[in-house]
Amino acid sequence: MRLLLPVLIFAAVCARGQIVDTAAISRAVSLFDLHFTPAEIDSMVDGVKENLQNYQKMHRQPTPNDLPFPFAFNPAPAGLKVPVKQQPVQWNIPNNVSLPANKNELAFYSIPQLASLIKNKKISSVELTRFFLDRLKKWGDTLECVITLTEELALKEAAAADEEIRKGIYRGPLHGIPYGLKDLFAVKGYKTTWGSVPYKDQVIDEDAFVYTQLKKAGAVLCAKLTLGELAFADQWFGGRTRNPWNLARGSSGSSAGSASATVAGLLPFAIGTETWGSIVSPSHTCGATGLRPTFGSVSRSGAMVLSWSLDKAGPICRSAEDAAIVFYYMKGTDGKDASAVERAFNFNPKVDFKKLRVAYAVNYFKTLPAGSQQHEVLETFKKLGANLQAVDFPDSTIYPYPIMDPIISAEAGAAFDELTRSDKDDLIHRQDKNFWPNIFRVSRLVPAVEYINANRHRTRLMEGLNHFMKNYDVVIVPTYAGNQLAMTNLTGHPVVVFPIGFGSNGLPNSITLIGNLYDDATILAVAKAYQDATDFHKKHPDKFLQ
Repeated sequence: MRLLLPVLIFAAVCARGQIVDTAAISRAVSLFDLHFTPAEIDSMVDGVKENLQNYQKMHRQPTPNDLPFPFAFNPAPAGLKVPVKQQPVQWNIPNNVSLPANKNELAFYSIPQLASLIKNKKISSVELTRFFLDRLKKWGDTLECVITLTEELALKEAAAADEEIRKGIYRGPLHGIPYGLKDLFAVKGYKTTWGSVPYKDQVIDEDAFVYTQLKKAGAVLCAKLTLGELAFADQWFGGRTRNPWNLARGSSGSSAGSASATVAGLLPFAIGTETWGSIVSPSHTCGATGLRPTFGSVSRSGAMVLSWSLDKAGPICRSAEDAAIVFYYMKGTDGKDASAVERAFNFNPKVDFKKLRVAYAVNYFKTLPAGSQQHEVLETFKKLGANLQAVDFPDSTIYPYPIMDPIISAEAGAAFDELTRSDKDDLIHRQDKNFWPNIFRVSRLVPAVEYINANRHRTRLMEGLNHFMKNYDVVIVPTYAGNQLAMTNLTGHPVVVFPIGFGSNGLPNSITLIGNLYDDATILAVAKAYQDATDFHKKHPDKFLQ
């Protein structure tokens, strides 16, 4: 996030041949809540001219999206040690799984069920891969969720998995399992379009860390899936990704294709990313189970940058157990992402609610009608043995203003500096004031001082939220209530979102569990306990059962 950008309007004006003088500076500083005397402004002129000359020199240097930012955001408060001791995790792969009489039912088998079939040689990875490739071909255009089928690569990886299993080499529950990647992760030999017209033919000669991790686990990449242009919403250069429950509606985004394809059974799971809601929102909208992990859990090398201090990669699945499996195999670092760490993920699917401190945000739940599906979730957890504590989520006390806005704006504007300067942002389909081209332009007028100070206030937010969360293992919140989505993205706390029923419009509804930093395992186990007691995650859109 190149902070030596022109942060006053005169810089843009002067670059076009205008004179830097006291009048220009006076007009500029008024935009930033600054008030200087005439004498002070007169003293600024020479320094401003020198700054502008430096900016112009910098602008002659290439600043591609993958140019690293050498500073790492660390969500851990002082004294918190990242857990690194990994205990053995025993995944429950059943032995008694049979192929269904109706092969289409395979589309909605869980990862452990599919793993059982492959491990016990009841189906080969090649057969399973062809099955999902056929579904992607059949329904991909209907959902507008596929950018590139990686068929040749998939069949090659599936054949390799079969050969290893034939030799007695079994890598674990993802071995031979097909999946999809959000198309902001690079894979050699395939386009990485970022969902956007200016990049629709882009080929990056790199394998993203996420892809290499899943490849090591034996997973089979079948498709690169849609995302809203440059990771915003669900409209991309080829259309709008559809909601499997109602094709007239969008899937939300930006991990649009990842959620849509998974819920429709075009793939067993997919990988998404989140900066501010891009896993949570499509998971809620489509009825998926999405994990936004603790910030820094997964190296983002080989992925499009939107915000160095906010971007996160995570699994979008049909169950919490599936999400736990995928996250276990994708977490880690290759040393190329300054924020990524090696950390343990000690998932235990068995939950003892008597030992867990479970709270719910009563100030959020009060805004919902009595008897709402979210209230029913609380009743389910009580029946499971949870002693729920009613607490106020601390919006008003630790989030006094939208801290997110200057941070995400400045970082995104810097990440796409070349796009803005080249005027190729004109190729982006949406050109309204609320979409990227204009957002990037507005971001140029975020002063570096204000960006830095927003991050200083972010420190207070992190301290406040960690102080609040240390009293609980899990906090239950309605998915879109209050400011918690922005707050937890800024602080790096993990969340899991999962379906809890359907609204009067026939579309899925969801709940969100917030966990402590690096304790993604607990919220996934609690989500699994809920899903073991209910069947909302097993509901599938009728159209895609064939």
